[in-house]
Amino acid sequence: MSLLFSPITIKNITLKNRIVVSPMCQYSAIDGFANDWHLVHLGSRAVGGAGLIIQEATAVSADGRISPDDLGLWSDEQIPMLKRITSFINSQGAIAGIQLAHAGRKASFQSPFKGGQQLLAEDGGWETIAPSAVPFHEKDLPPTAVTKERIQELIADFKAATQRALTAGYEVIELHAAHGYLFHQFLSPLSNLRTDEYGGSFENRIRFLLESLEAVQQVWPAQNPLFVRISATDWAEGGWTEADAIQLSRILKDKGVDLIDTSSGGLAIQQQIPLSPGYQVPFAASIKKETGILTGAVGLITEAQQSEDILKKGEADLIFIARELLRDPYFPLHAAGALNAEVKWPSQYERAKPRKRA
Repeated sequence: MSLLFSPITIKNITLKNRIVVSPMCQYSAIDGFANDWHLVHLGSRAVGGAGLIIQEATAVSADGRISPDDLGLWSDEQIPMLKRITSFINSQGAIAGIQLAHAGRKASFQSPFKGGQQLLAEDGGWETIAPSAVPFHEKDLPPTAVTKERIQELIADFKAATQRALTAGYEVIELHAAHGYLFHQFLSPLSNLRTDEYGGSFENRIRFLLESLEAVQQVWPAQNPLFVRISATDWAEGGWTEADAIQLSRILKDKGVDLIDTSSGGLAIQQQIPLSPGYQVPFAASIKKETGILTGAVGLITEAQQSEDILKKGEADLIFIARELLRDPYFPLHAAGALNAEVKWPSQYERAKPRKRA
């Protein structure tokens, strides 16, 4: 039997298979509101057979958006369309998840297909924040170092967005502490130069994430899965390391986190990433081995057998797929055929289902 198409139960949620639609920004929202693009984009991946659909990085406050076109969840008015999306996902036998995020110093940029440049105030941009006044790129306007009072407001934003996510029908929540966004900016000594209790030592640099996690858990049901995405390394000298990631993952497990979505990079412009198929899988394997927490593998995973082998080797528990699912929303159905696994196709598409190989 294929491991990729075996169910897995995490707390009160059972996924029908191990394929996860990795959160991918669509840069298609208006004032943070979802629309038909998001319904069709996420819904088609549910029709395509993925077990868990995680919505793109969704900003907990307006200034937390990467671009003006990002999704948000800072207002109750944003809930109804999201509820429509989660209802459709559920109708296809998939589970709806959401990634909550704040971009920090990587906010206030144009969407990639609009040029990707930093937005000035006169162009609709806004003041960005970070643990320290250190820009991502030397040509960027420096962010404003957040006060401790603002940190408490941010924690409250994550809590409020979590409550809205629950109301909107999401059953899995993921905190985005990777890719150089705000949580990651606090974690890494390259971006966090603070001298108060939120900077300096490892224990201080993880404090903002842990306090936000605690606030989220006050409203998120204990029986619902809670993931955290981290960058396992900055791929840059003097930055966040794999050893740091293992230590943090051990603490997160003790705090009640169910799975580490294991990515890397995104914080330092000088990063040197050795791209190759499955290049981040060893980090997921290492964290799983050293801490015992469930892990998700992500990064240039594009083939059914590749995914199956990761699971068979015990390197991860879930396979997070991104660009391949942009190319092929029906990758899970096609992967099942490649692995000779029997899966249910949508009734509307049943006539196109290939015969099972002998």
